[in-house]
Amino acid sequence: MFCASSNVSQAWFGFVVFAYQTEIMVEDGDEVAVDARSTEDWLLHAQELVPVVLDKAREAKGFAGRWKMIIAKLEQIPSRLSDLSSHPCFSKNALCKEQLQAVSRTLGEAIELAELCMKEKYEGKLRMQSDLDALTGKLDLNLRDCGLLIKTGVLGEATLPLAVSSSVAESDVATHIRELLARLQIGHLEAKHQALDSVVEAMKEDEKNVLAALGRSNIAALVQLLTATSPRIREKTVTVICSLAESGSCENWLVSEGVLPPLIRLVESGSAVGKEKATISLQRLSMSAETARAIVGHGGVPPLVELCQIGDSVSQAAAACTLKNISAVPEVRQTLSEEGIVRTMINLLNCGILLGSKEHAAECLQNLTASNENLRRNVISEGGVRSLLTYLDGPLPQESAVGALRNLVGSVPETSLVSLGLVPRLVHVLKSGSLGAQQAAVAAICRVCSTTDMKKMVGEAGCIPLLVKMLEAKSNSAREVAAQAIASLMVVSQNRREVKKDDKSVPNLVQLLDPSPQNTAKKYAVSCLGSLSSSKKCKKLMISYGAIGYLKKLTEMDIPGAKKLHERLERGKLRTFFSKK
Repeated sequence: MFCASSNVSQAWFGFVVFAYQTEIMVEDGDEVAVDARSTEDWLLHAQELVPVVLDKAREAKGFAGRWKMIIAKLEQIPSRLSDLSSHPCFSKNALCKEQLQAVSRTLGEAIELAELCMKEKYEGKLRMQSDLDALTGKLDLNLRDCGLLIKTGVLGEATLPLAVSSSVAESDVATHIRELLARLQIGHLEAKHQALDSVVEAMKEDEKNVLAALGRSNIAALVQLLTATSPRIREKTVTVICSLAESGSCENWLVSEGVLPPLIRLVESGSAVGKEKATISLQRLSMSAETARAIVGHGGVPPLVELCQIGDSVSQAAAACTLKNISAVPEVRQTLSEEGIVRTMINLLNCGILLGSKEHAAECLQNLTASNENLRRNVISEGGVRSLLTYLDGPLPQESAVGALRNLVGSVPETSLVSLGLVPRLVHVLKSGSLGAQQAAVAAICRVCSTTDMKKMVGEAGCIPLLVKMLEAKSNSAREVAAQAIASLMVVSQNRREVKKDDKSVPNLVQLLDPSPQNTAKKYAVSCLGSLSSSKKCKKLMISYGAIGYLKKLTEMDIPGAKKLHERLERGKLRTFFSKK
């Protein structure tokens, strides 16, 4: 009994001397001496302390329930230390030494508290209860962190060399970055905060290497920090996560580790920076249809809609883009409508701070009106057609706005479209818009020209030369819709004369008789040329550009009108032959 007590006293004295020397060394600024103590020394020190702590804990008076719980946790430490010491990276990384130092500090605190309880010399019962609860929390943290170091690959991530390293310096940088990332997962919150600061600085200096070093466990640690009680930690964490999301290298990991709910909460109630970074993160992640559905499921739409209404310029644009991405998923469009997205997007079209916000709003309206008649009526009743037409007045009309109008014109009375000035805006797009915008404008013309009066109005507005020119587009779909529009407009004699007057109309239409499967405009080209075939001049041009050869093949393919036009041209060819005789 005397021997055991003597051993305990010696070990306790050793701990005091060990800790005292370390403290003096730090106070004297001699940090090199502290670092010189090896990881193995710290392991041996912690192993020696465990039986000391257990003996004193078992002799402690009072607080039996708390000490029983503490003893149960202390008894787990030897196996964790053994597992840690058997890891291949045990002596190669500072994380092991720091973890052993943390365990030793906790064991030292346990000895001090046990001594106080043994002598019943503590300031108050409530104070001691609080101290014992804090000790239990520290032991939990030590056990958890040892487990993380052993089981999750943190040590491996922190010590892995670069696959390809051009110099020792690059390898050292990579090792340092991996160690920083590993520190996000161990220790108390303030230690993680310090590690987070270091990661933020590292990303400013060398974002590429930080992204290359990231592992899934690092992502999980960052996501957990998004829910920290400290607003500063949340803000810094979301800044890092925003960079990760924008890099496009780990979206799946972010989502699978549960990043969406805390990001949505930050959009709801974060600081200005937190809202901005969280919204930009959601913008990037919502490009995936599956993630877009998940954002809706987690209640992300209301705070995004609100941000479109009251957010600053950057947050507003990011929120509008996120909602635009979500609106591309057909099954959630009704939910978006119920949250007031139609009115919000129309307001953005009218009053958006940035041009980008307006572009996202127009594309969102295009998505919403693509296939849902109820949503089309909703957009029309909220004044969406007028807002879209006004938006088109700019020097570079956007395809998304024209696409939204294309979706809507079939549900709007012709008289309303005329009074709102649809046709002049479509002509403006045909003159100034991108090919995609022009194509959407022509599709709108095809849908709106259901009466002779409207066809005549479109022709008088100067559309026909623009449509004939569009027959030369490289895009097959653009050529097809242009040929379809011309075929529809040529029902009116005045428009036929306009087509006939254009020197490029016949050559361009003959080229569209190409029988290849890729050419989907051939049936419309046959219709247009058939309308022009009453003109001798046009027939001669058709023959000279090789229409007969094309039509012979199209007749074999049973393309409507091809046989009749072929026969008419053949007769004209014979008359020309005999007239020359």
